Amino acid sequence: MSTSIQTCTNADVPATSWTDLPLYRAARRPRLLLADDHDLLLEAFRRLLEPEFTIVRGVSDGEALVEAALSLRPDAVVCDITMPRLSGLQAIRKLRDFLPATRFIILTMHDDPALAAEALRSGASAYALKSSPSRDLILAIRTALSGKQYLCPSLGRMRSEATGVGSECGETSDISPRGREVLKLLAGGRTMKETAARLGITPRTVAFHKYRMMQQLSLRSSAELVQFAVRSQLV
Repeated sequence: MSTSIQTCTNADVPATSWTDLPLYRAARRPRLLLADDHDLLLEAFRRLLEPEFTIVRGVSDGEALVEAALSLRPDAVVCDITMPRLSGLQAIRKLRDFLPATRFIILTMHDDPALAAEALRSGASAYALKSSPSRDLILAIRTALSGKQYLCPSLGRMRSEATGVGSECGETSDISPRGREVLKLLAGGRTMKETAARLGITPRTVAFHKYRMMQQLSLRSSAELVQFAVRSQLV
């Protein structure tokens, strides 16, 4: 997976928005937990954020995220949506009542206003894109830590369109019970081979269900199918 996040210096972000924060005045670096299923991206995010934040841990799946967050109680969690075992939104829903002071920042490749709206409803304070400049991620974290919500600029312009979650691409009733099982596993980060082994069917059958669902729901890519699953709360 590619990302255009670039190295950022302190000069890239207005200092006033950060120095006004209570955490900054208390001279304590906010503690961040990072979650992404790509090790190279985790390392890139760590290098980007370490000059201003304390990175307490990096994890690569949703269940590890839940365990680490409950143990370490970070000030903020930066996580992807699509991860193995639990999605980022599932993890946030599990954690939000136990960690009311922790802020959750979604960092994803999905440029989808409906998905962003679902993330905010699930308990996220910020929704940022991996295709955005690095300063946008830092601003998203600072905004979330200040107790406000952040939506990346391109999605902010479309925020009013994000209220009809799931209405534009079919209904879950169109999907067969087996199709739902396949979709839950695929959207949770399983490969077609892993999904087939889990359900006791062949990879070819998994592919049949996948492309049949895409046809039923008028979806054009695997990414859109995952977005539909998240919006429909199937994962």
